[in-house]
Amino acid sequence: MSITLLFLFLFSYFPKPSFSAHCTTVTATKTFQKCMTLPTQQASIAWTFHRHNDTLDLVFFGTFISPSGWVGWGINPTSPEMTGTRALIAFPDPNSGQIVLLTYVLDPTVKLQRNPLLSRPLDIHLLSSSATLYGGKMATVHNGATVQIYASVKLSSNKTKINHVWNRGLYVQGYSPTIHPTSSNDLSSIATIDVLSGSSAAQHSNIGTLKNVHAVINAVSWGILLPIGAVTARYLRHIQSLGPTWFYAHAGVQLSAFFLGTVGFAIGIRLGELSPGVQYGLHRKLGFAAFCLGALQTLALLFRPKTTNKFRKYWKSYHHFVGYACVVLGVVNVFQGMEVMGEGRSYGKLGYCLCLSSLIGVCIALEVNSWVVFCRKAKEEKLRREGLIGGGGSDKGSGIMHSRDHHNYS
Repeated sequence: MSITLLFLFLFSYFPKPSFSAHCTTVTATKTFQKCMTLPTQQASIAWTFHRHNDTLDLVFFGTFISPSGWVGWGINPTSPEMTGTRALIAFPDPNSGQIVLLTYVLDPTVKLQRNPLLSRPLDIHLLSSSATLYGGKMATVHNGATVQIYASVKLSSNKTKINHVWNRGLYVQGYSPTIHPTSSNDLSSIATIDVLSGSSAAQHSNIGTLKNVHAVINAVSWGILLPIGAVTARYLRHIQSLGPTWFYAHAGVQLSAFFLGTVGFAIGIRLGELSPGVQYGLHRKLGFAAFCLGALQTLALLFRPKTTNKFRKYWKSYHHFVGYACVVLGVVNVFQGMEVMGEGRSYGKLGYCLCLSSLIGVCIALEVNSWVVFCRKAKEEKLRREGLIGGGGSDKGSGIMHSRDHHNYS
């Protein structure tokens, strides 16, 4: 029941791409031939391509997210990613408060944030550029203010496709824009368009669906089934009436979780290939670590020593340590994935937390019951040693397996 609720929550509330309502070809100073609504940040672009001289006149429409923030647009001459972009970034002048537009080159050092981003000339044929706030000269920068970045660029002969990048940030230090937010939308603000035909280059329209499938599969496998498998082994193996059933249940749940998680892991790898400009360092590393530990646990089943083998105790220690580490990493990475997708306060996260809380509650109840049974058995053993009770049949109905039967499957 709880897993069904989790599916409903996650499918209903994981993020969907946001789009601005319309694009326009008309501005206060120019009229353009074509326009396009961009897939993130409620942004759009309009342009006119002069084929006779390969000149592109365009305007980018973006919005500020802070009174001291910045809005940028640029072209990457080599690939659809942030690194290498030749950018035009607009922000309020720290001295006069008027909107200014400066040129920047986003080289790899920008990504590492080791040095402040400094304005420098571009090595593309930028013929002219300017920026204006919507509302005229009396307009001021505020949260939600719209800015128009104009540019005229001469493209290479017979080249009509451009890789363009856009983004926005919260504040500027002097004349150095600081890093932008790192939500899924902010990291996906990259596109390739054909300025002649007015169409987007081949885009992976199913990327949003893949993200949701990746999220749901991994939340269920690594975040729910894997902990259930661990709970099965810890608390059911002591019930005498179950016999070896607990072992098969434990192995079945864990193998199902791993194989389902492998599908989610493969989808995550594919998402990385479809989004070359988007990187989630911590989420990716945790995912690889959890998958490797899960693979080691699966392989460990093939090398499980017999109960009489002297290495059995070492195998058990390894199995417990790696298993619990895998469970912890899986759960932590589910939460990390929600943060990456910008769903830190979503109903999807609430649904997952409810399922996880229910599982934790069951564990606490079973742990308390185990201690009660243990204390009762210890008391009975003490009375038996003192001769106050008989030794025959004391284990009847206790539900505890004899150690010989237990070790055959543990």
